[in-house]
Amino acid sequence: MQHRIIVLGAGYTGAVVAGRLARRLRHEDVAITLVNAEPDFVERVRMHQVATGQDLRPRPFREMFAGTGVELRLGTVTGLDADRRTVTVTSTGTGSAGGAEELAYDTLVYALGSGWDAEAVPGTAEHAHDIAGRPGALRLRERLAGLDAGQSVVVVGGGLTGLEAVAEIAEARPDLDVALAARGGLGDWLSPKGRAHVRKVLTGLGVSVHEHTAVTGVEADRVITAGEPIPAAVTVWTAGFAVHPIPRATTLEVTESGQIVVDRTMRSVSHPDVYAVGDAAMAMGPGDKPLRMSCASGIPTAWQAADSIAARLTGGKLPNTPLRYFNQCVSLGRDNGLIQFVTADDRAVPTVLTGRTAAVYKELVCKGAAWGVANPMLGLPARRRRVTRPSTTTGPAAKARA
Repeated sequence: MQHRIIVLGAGYTGAVVAGRLARRLRHEDVAITLVNAEPDFVERVRMHQVATGQDLRPRPFREMFAGTGVELRLGTVTGLDADRRTVTVTSTGTGSAGGAEELAYDTLVYALGSGWDAEAVPGTAEHAHDIAGRPGALRLRERLAGLDAGQSVVVVGGGLTGLEAVAEIAEARPDLDVALAARGGLGDWLSPKGRAHVRKVLTGLGVSVHEHTAVTGVEADRVITAGEPIPAAVTVWTAGFAVHPIPRATTLEVTESGQIVVDRTMRSVSHPDVYAVGDAAMAMGPGDKPLRMSCASGIPTAWQAADSIAARLTGGKLPNTPLRYFNQCVSLGRDNGLIQFVTADDRAVPTVLTGRTAAVYKELVCKGAAWGVANPMLGLPARRRRVTRPSTTTGPAAKARA
């Protein structure tokens, strides 16, 4: 009987896990099902580009995974029973009736990631826009296209996503009044050279920066702060992400934020048949610091999870993928950027790349990540091994299995 592996979510991490498992395991021994709500891969790190009217190359999953043995199931995950080892999926594919179906698994990889935190501040859900996914980016795209010259746009959040969004919008629409509201100082986690470059670029783009500004509310035409409100015909919210609520409703051990607690191999500490990767996982990096939500964190956790699953199923040696950082890549429009080099635990060092060189570097990183997802059977030598661990029926006994 085939060992049933279900991967929930086909972002960077989920798609990488599915493709890597297809390379590691004999197709006769495993049934790999990839569940995703959309039919093609979304380059989440480029959503600020989509919001400003740029079109991305489509990457249909059925073409990407053709011939790999991975079955694509289009649907929205609406439930998870970690004790019975089942997931509930409501179909979203063309021609589907939209009914809910229960799928049983022997091994589950949870990779549903995160979305914008719409509940953080009153009015955010009603009046702000997000770029955490394609639907939000497309809604913002339509809204920005309808703005007249001189109208105001405020990006809330001074992290990597906020910097990329505000620079992209200001460059694409120099006729708008674009502002950034940051809780701390502008780029205060960067090196002095990095902070100086960001400030120089945003100043050149005409962005008004409101530093040390905590936003306490969002209204239809402004954002509310402890001081004066900031006019905003459009508010873009990038101040934090929230994980999908499904794990909270299960018996999985989760953090207060809802992330699944995992060990070094990305396996749930409470349910050994469940693995979590990317933003959905509470994984520890160098210095016992939690990995931040990012593509830079997510892809190595996907490698670790896939190779650990393959090793356990085939009796191989458990891998030890380095879960560390090398740099932070920030696009500041299409022809400028910042590459901030960091320590293994993500602290800025003096070395940076800036300008056009940094923009090219960032573009190569983005293209490389997308290529790795879109070509699951290329890049690594295939070493498919026979599964030696037998598949079992669903039931609470799964918690007792190592």
